[in-house]
Amino acid sequence: MYLSIVAYMSLFKRAVASEILSHAGVVLSTLLVVWLSVLLVRLLGEAAGGNIGAEVVLSLAVFSSITALPVILTVSLFIAVLSTVTRSYRESEMVVWFTSGLSLRDWVGPVLRCAVPVALFIVLLTFFASPWAYRQMSEYRQRYELRSDLSKVTVGQFIETENGNRVFFTESPERAEDELGKVVARVIDDEGWVNVITADSAHIETAENGDRFLVLNQGQRYDVMPGQPQLRLVNFDRYGVRLESKGDQSSPESIRAKAEQHIKGRPTQQLLQDDTAKSWAQVMWRLAMPFAVLNLCLLAIPLGAVNPRLGRSGDVLLAGLIGLLYMNLINLSRGWIANESLPFVLGVWLVHAFFALLMVGMFWQRLRIKAPKDAGHN
Repeated sequence: MYLSIVAYMSLFKRAVASEILSHAGVVLSTLLVVWLSVLLVRLLGEAAGGNIGAEVVLSLAVFSSITALPVILTVSLFIAVLSTVTRSYRESEMVVWFTSGLSLRDWVGPVLRCAVPVALFIVLLTFFASPWAYRQMSEYRQRYELRSDLSKVTVGQFIETENGNRVFFTESPERAEDELGKVVARVIDDEGWVNVITADSAHIETAENGDRFLVLNQGQRYDVMPGQPQLRLVNFDRYGVRLESKGDQSSPESIRAKAEQHIKGRPTQQLLQDDTAKSWAQVMWRLAMPFAVLNLCLLAIPLGAVNPRLGRSGDVLLAGLIGLLYMNLINLSRGWIANESLPFVLGVWLVHAFFALLMVGMFWQRLRIKAPKDAGHN
């Protein structure tokens, strides 16, 4: 009898863990595809607008995915546990396990067997990988901002530089000695003049003092003062535009230091040394995600324990709202800690304690045995 119970328990744990991991893999891949699709559309739009370089789109997509993995993993495992429990009830598989001497409480072990390794992996992500990824993204963007205007120009695209004060459009060069073909540029100078410049070709020249110039050949320049009836027209054979390359003024060390100034990119040890409200808010968020995946996975067990005759739409909707509420309360707590409206020692555990009590209450409700209504008349 004892060996039979042990065999049933071993079979049950293997079956549950295998199904949870299978569902989690499907949900994770689906969420990653959706996330990457939306992310790539946004990054490609930024590249087309000249805010980032086209050659770093894939790198930024990888780093952004690393920062989003804690939330994606949490949601994936929550949905996987919920769908596994719901399917077992819907297909009357739970009846078989219950008649074998198992109860809903026995789901805790297999679920934790799947959730604890994921929680430990999320710890590595939130404390080490995500801050590193945020720093890398910041460095990529800063390096692109420090490049010269010409290095940002892409043939066949409108490129904005200096916060929109310079806009370039170029075509492919027709002669080998030219670096650019026909050029159209709009430049707003310090005095407020709007200069529209057209040229047949362009190339770069470096002066003796090291200054770099974009030399335009055979073109016109139209100067307009907005709001005033002033217009100037200049025809030129050669016209030089000085290129301010800010990259020479910043070392890799200074770029890295500026990247770490972003609160999300600071190492955890530095956040603890800063001892500010914003740094403690970030520490709270990094601690919250591992606890969230454990809480949500355990909460999914009583949420998925539904009567198959009543359908599953309502319970699935309720579970989705609870998961969304959990994540929103974590973000709200981070904002309150940053604004010093909530102490760190309270905000770091308050949300998790509330949902842990909710989970215990729902377990108690599912496990308690109700007395028959006519028990008192016997």
